[in-house]
Order: sequence, then structure tokens, then C-alpha cells
Amino acid sequence: MDYLRNLGSAAASSLLQKSGITLPFSLGDKVSYYEGKTIWTLYEATKRDDSSPVSVFYFDASLPNHRNLLPLARNALRKLRTIRHPDVLKFIDVVDAENTIYIVTERVQPLGQVLQGWASKSERAKEDWLIWGLHRISVALAFVNDSCQSTHGNIRVDSVFTSSSGEWKLGGFDVLSNAKDDAAVLYTLGGLVPESNMYSAPEVKKSGWSVLKEQDPQTTDSYALGLLIHSVFNPTHPLPPTTQPPHPPPAPSSRGAIPTYVFPCFKRLLNPTPKSRLSPKSFLAIGMRELAGDGAGFFCDNRLVSVCVGLDSFSLGSESEKTALLRTLKESAENFPPEFAAHKVLPSLLSALEFGGASAATILPLVLQLGKLVPPGQYSATILGPLVKLFASPDRATRMALLDHLEEYADKLDKALVTDKVWPHLQTGFGDTVAVIREATVRSIILIAPKFSDRIMNNDLLRHLAKSQLDPEPSIRTNTCILLGRLAPSLGPNTKRKVLVPAFGRAIKDTFVHARVAGLMALMATVDCYDMDDLAGKVIPTMAFTLMDKEKLVRDQAFKAMEVFVSRLEAHAATMVGLLIRCSCARANCSSSRKRSLAQKVKQRRV
Repeated sequence: MDYLRNLGSAAASSLLQKSGITLPFSLGDKVSYYEGKTIWTLYEATKRDDSSPVSVFYFDASLPNHRNLLPLARNALRKLRTIRHPDVLKFIDVVDAENTIYIVTERVQPLGQVLQGWASKSERAKEDWLIWGLHRISVALAFVNDSCQSTHGNIRVDSVFTSSSGEWKLGGFDVLSNAKDDAAVLYTLGGLVPESNMYSAPEVKKSGWSVLKEQDPQTTDSYALGLLIHSVFNPTHPLPPTTQPPHPPPAPSSRGAIPTYVFPCFKRLLNPTPKSRLSPKSFLAIGMRELAGDGAGFFCDNRLVSVCVGLDSFSLGSESEKTALLRTLKESAENFPPEFAAHKVLPSLLSALEFGGASAATILPLVLQLGKLVPPGQYSATILGPLVKLFASPDRATRMALLDHLEEYADKLDKALVTDKVWPHLQTGFGDTVAVIREATVRSIILIAPKFSDRIMNNDLLRHLAKSQLDPEPSIRTNTCILLGRLAPSLGPNTKRKVLVPAFGRAIKDTFVHARVAGLMALMATVDCYDMDDLAGKVIPTMAFTLMDKEKLVRDQAFKAMEVFVSRLEAHAATMVGLLIRCSCARANCSSSRKRSLAQKVKQRRV
């Protein structure tokens, strides 16, 4: 695999040197799976201006047998540029030289390559995903046939791609043509598409591609859609016998893994008579129960389809519809394909959260639940970025939901994000007129305090907490005292000496009994923050009066605190006594030594 990657990169470098063109993107690895399946070579790439991932479809007319295919490449470019639809491959940019064409699109993978990865998934999950994908292609094809009055002419697995969200995108516009277009390539060059005869409808096999000009635009695409259904459900099987003369209708034995509820429509799509063939639009209508038919409703009964339809109309839905959709998302979240959850569902929910349309208290837990399916490397961009942006929202329900669930994502916030993006908006909650917001703000601080800068911790935060200690709500005053006790080890030495005792002293004078208890417990919890002089001269005098508090709960806590403080002082005082004795002995020894020295000198003089 590494060899193939290196080979693709080498080929990309070679073609760039040969072309002499300055490209607005950096070519990466060649998608080896796609090589030789169409007239295009597919590369992964990144845009130079913003480093976003893209895909590049490359065509070189100078290659052997490619000169006569240049009209197909230019047709694909022209049609992809003009046809814009959510289910059509998204065109971004192009570099069009004389013999080479680089079409830049959203980053995609060939459907055939993705199908190989789904082979190991459960049958239920794979069937749900395939039906959802066929729904998107049916929508796109109905748009091409009806709104654009055009024939795609190249519907097959190799014309379908999957985006980062797992959604199927229609591409392969090499021969897409409008019957009114004088330069339409389908009717004259349709046979140049690789393996075109294999996927062509019976009427084309019989009379050639020009016969399509006289027919409805959808007839040949209907037949190809039927073959696409067979290919995605039975990727290892050959095409059904109906593709060869005399084109017998599909037998039940040819169903393979095609669901029984889809098989009746499958047979009608492959009807050898063009006028009797089921159109993509009718196939879509039967699947959505807009038209009666065998197995009707297989699209709208699919959970991925219903989720996408619900998300697309979420802002316009009734409260009952929103509630039902959110309940479905919550119950099925763990069974969603990870890419679908990360790049389809989550952006829609975050958009609803940002612009309103549902309760933040309901959506945010769901966002965090789905966020567990996001790869760690993408979590910051997918989840944290939008959530942090919501801290600036003036909507109190949104702010409250963010604070209530902060515990679930606080550990993933880095210091710069907290300091620059979260704190400037979070601190406004201390002065909110709604008490529940003020209290939630106080309670949330401990979760992100380790990410605060020294300036925030020792200055800005303490100013807010000083005001919170005077809050009219007793629960806020109590929680502020508890918070200060838990933050104490993180404060600077000078801050501890100046702030802690006065703050806890204020709490033990509070009229609310639990605030007084919290103050005493905070003093006990922070006993290591005081030196012995402060413990004896400030802490004990500050709390001594609580020994006679009118509430037994406070008195009991006061005696426990006093016992802790006094035992600390006794232990320290014992070391001081020992020190005094040693000092006295040292002085005594020193005095005796001097006396002996003096007596010795007197004796020497007498002699």
C-alpha cells in the first residue's frame, strides 16, 4: 500500500512538471482504485489558500487513445460547472489547459471503494446505508431528468462518490446531454465511455446511442438505475441476464441481496420496453409513499433517510416533529455510521443550537453523545469549535445548557481556548440578573480553573467571587465559599495570605447556616495554606465565636475545626520548646567553656 502511495505521488509530481502549470492546490496520492475505470485519474489534494481537503479529477488528452475522449472531458466540466444540487458532486475550481483538465471538487471517495469497506458491516447497517444512498442518487437523477430535461447516460457505480459525511454524490457527467443541445455528445460519442455497452439499455444495444434523442430523457437512466441497485447490493455478482438479448425480466433467483421490498421496483426499472419502464422520479415517489406501488415507503421507512429529511426541515417543523426526531437520534445514535454522525447530523444540530429552533437542553446532550463517535483528531474542530462559539450567545437557555454539561467536555478544552474564547463570555454570568445563571457560573469554575492564566486566577476571578459572596441568594454565597476552598491550593502565596481568611471569615458570619458551615469546612480544608502565626493570630480568632453559634450544626463543625487548629499549634509548639531547650544548653555549655578558659589563664599568671 505504501508503494502505491509513493507511486501515485511520483506520478503527480511528474505530470505537474510536464504541464508547467501553477495549480491552486497541492496534489497528493493517486486513488489507485479508480485508475482505468473512467477517462479520469483521481487524486487526493489540498487547496493552497486554506489547506482544506479536495479531490482532483485529471484528464490528459496526450495519453494514448485519449485524444478522441477530450470532448467527453470538456462536456463533464461544462455540466458540472452549471448543474448545482446538494446530491451532485460539488464543483470548486478548474484548471483548463489545451490538453489537460484539472477539475477540483469536494473531497470524495469512489463508491466502489467504499462498498469494499462496508462488506464487513452488519446486514442491517449495510442495508440502511445502501437504501439511503440510493435515495440521494434518485433525488439527483430526478433533478437531472426533470428539472434539467437531460439524460445522464452514465449511471453506474463508478459515477457515484461518497462525501466526508457518507452521503452519495452523483458525478460522471461525461455524456450528460440535453436533447435540445446541438452539441450534445451522448447521441454521437456515448459509445466512447469505457464499458458503455455493458450498462446500456436494450434500445441502445439494438439501435445505437442516437435512438435516445427521440425518447424521454429518463428512459436509459431508469435502466441504468436498476443496474446500479443490483451492483451495490450484489457487488460480487455479474450483471443480471436481463442485460443481454432477449432481455428477459429479472427472475426472483437473480435478486441476490436486493431487499424484497425493493425488488418489484427493480424489475420495473429494468423493463425492456422504454415506455413501460419505471422512471427515477416514480421510483423515488414510491419509496417516499407519494405514489402507490409494491413495497411503497422503503425510503421514508429508512432511519437514515428519515433523519436527513427531518434535519433538512428541522427549523420549520412543529414541536412534536422536532421532539420525535430528537428522540430518534438519541435512540439510534450509536448505530449511525461515524461519518454520518460527525459530518451530517452534528452540523445540523449545532446549527439548530446556534440559530434556535429547539431546546438547547435537549440538543446539547445529544451533540455530546454523538461527539463520542467523532475521531479524537477531529473532536476539536467538530465539537469544541461550535460549542465555544455558543458561549457568546445571549440566549440564557443555551448558556445554561453549556454550563450544565461542561463536565462532559471541559477536559478537552485547552488553556488558550479557555483563556481567549470561553472566559470572556463565561464571566458575564457572574452578573446575570437570573440567579440560576449566576449559580451555574460559580459551580462551573472548578471544572476549567486548571486552564486559567495567573492573571485570571489571582485577579479577575477573585473580584467576581468577592461580589458573589455578597449575592442575595444564599446558595450562591455558599457555593462561592466552597469554590474558594477548592481553588485555594492554586492561588499565589500572597493571594492566599490576603484573601482566604477574610473570605472565609465573611462566610462564617453569613445569616445562612450552610454558608457558615461551608466557611468552617473551607478553613479546615485550607489549613495547610496558613503559617502558624496566621493560624494562631488570624484563623482561630476569626472563627472562635462560632463555638457558641445558635445552630448545633455550626457549633459541631466549629469544635471540629478548633480541634484541628489547636492540634496543629500544639504540634508546632512542641517543636519550639525542644528548640528552646537546645538553645539554653548550648548557651550553658558556651558559658562553662569560657569560665574554664579564664581560670586557666589566671592560674598561668600566678605561676
